[in-house]
Amino acid sequence: MPWFAGEPAHRYLVAVPMFHIFGAALTLTTPLVQGTLFVMPEFQPAAVLRVLREERIAVAWLVPAMIQACLNHPDAAAGRYQTLRGMVYGTSPIAEATLRRAMDVFRCEFLQAYGMTEIAPLTALFPADHHRALSGQSGLLLSAGRAVDGVELRIVDFHDRDVAPGTVGEVVARGASLMAGYWKHPEPTAEAVRGGWMHTGDMGYIDPEGYVYIQDRLKDMIVSGGENVYPREIEEVLAAMPAVASVAAIGIPDSRWGETVKAIVVLRDGEHATEQEIIDFCRGKLGGYKLPRSVDFLDRLPCTATGKVLKRELREPYWRGRPRQVAGA
Repeated sequence: MPWFAGEPAHRYLVAVPMFHIFGAALTLTTPLVQGTLFVMPEFQPAAVLRVLREERIAVAWLVPAMIQACLNHPDAAAGRYQTLRGMVYGTSPIAEATLRRAMDVFRCEFLQAYGMTEIAPLTALFPADHHRALSGQSGLLLSAGRAVDGVELRIVDFHDRDVAPGTVGEVVARGASLMAGYWKHPEPTAEAVRGGWMHTGDMGYIDPEGYVYIQDRLKDMIVSGGENVYPREIEEVLAAMPAVASVAAIGIPDSRWGETVKAIVVLRDGEHATEQEIIDFCRGKLGGYKLPRSVDFLDRLPCTATGKVLKRELREPYWRGRPRQVAGA
């Protein structure tokens, strides 16, 4: 799509850190097409909404946490974004409810880019895919899209063997954009790039049409009673609860099951929900072994500069003193 690649005279909003691959990609490509880069020194929802309304922005690059924060602002739905043609999002999964609301509020095209600093982009979910999802194939909104030109993808097991189509495994990739290696770190490079394939650390599967569905980070997977539980599935369910502003699901130690699911929830301003109401909301939407067994409430979730939830920080108090932060430790 032209607006994704950049067009002369267009204005592009970057509110993500330029040291991150997501911000660097826009920063480096915009001058090539003689576009204008509108840089925000820090992310503030009210300021972003004002810029989108008043600064003739054609395309905004925002991470899901930023999009959600903008939508939570009282001015979001009332705004008119007449020049906004597109919104590019990535770096972490977005809840379907958040994406649907964003498409309704901003009324522009959406494109998801999935990749990593070591090799990017890997896939894209283009505007046509978003329209297709809204026309009846809603499941596509949970996809990261299909491999972009020049990139090969595979799904492998823990022994780097290809798994059957539709089976969850680790996403590995290769292509012209693959890094040469980590600077002066040959051992981590050899571990990450095996046989010429970058091991992303993301767990997912590929459907018959080639769409990639990321389930979770390999290190974030919860193993409860021998069953694999992907936190994103739980987070998707709870993100649809009206009282919930943001949520993270983690595994905590359990003497019987190895790990059980804990939901850590941030409520919307003025909303109230109890632990039991959070758990009951999940019943019927998740398998029994995936249900949160406990809930903690926080004022905010710890995040990186690009909005990724720091789950290691959330897990640490529960696993403190154990040799490993995994089941059976």
